[in-house]
Amino acid sequence: MSISLDTQTIRQFAAAATKGISNDVIYTKFLQLITEYDLKGDILDFGAGTGNLTQHLYRLSRFKSITAADIMQHSEEITYPVKWITWDLNNSLNISEQIFDVIVSAEVIEHLENPRGVVREWFRLLRPGGTLIFSTPNNQSLRSLLALLLQGHFVAFADTCYPSHITALLKKDIQRILSEAGFYQQKFVFTDVGNIPKFPQWQWQSISLGLLKGSIFSDNLIVICQKPS
Repeated sequence: MSISLDTQTIRQFAAAATKGISNDVIYTKFLQLITEYDLKGDILDFGAGTGNLTQHLYRLSRFKSITAADIMQHSEEITYPVKWITWDLNNSLNISEQIFDVIVSAEVIEHLENPRGVVREWFRLLRPGGTLIFSTPNNQSLRSLLALLLQGHFVAFADTCYPSHITALLKKDIQRILSEAGFYQQKFVFTDVGNIPKFPQWQWQSISLGLLKGSIFSDNLIVICQKPS
């Protein structure tokens, strides 16, 4: 698929602006789910950025192969066996279908133009019975809803986040998109880490001794679901 140079430049800029990293709270949740569900086989890190999550996956020593895909170039920090695909993830990967047992994607879908196309691509790449884990900003947190009410946008979609964050999804959107693609057994997990509006150095959990958590008080959500066998 050919696109204009301007569009490609914008996408490259947006990727570079994020520095290709998420945060350790999200990575930790991913690793916990991988262990809890005893996931193994061939795994794809979709939107690997600079490879932070990829490195964590390698250290688990539980996957037969690790593939990483991102618009960014291969990270020099990754010196162990990983197949790196440099690709604009707005487009379908130029690889065969049904070749992965697990796909993980940390804070990626909000950067892409067509979430339905992305989810269909994940479904295409997974083997029957395969597992998908992905995360995105939680736009139904108290912090995000207050931003929408007072500023006219979700907190993770302010002008300072543009053009990196372009696709805001609610839980219902995600449920519908996954079901349309054919995924089932959807489970939503929240990070239980959320910043207080106007005071980003403070978190709901620290002022409540950990009592405030779940959807309302988490800045990010994680979804785990399966492709039918």
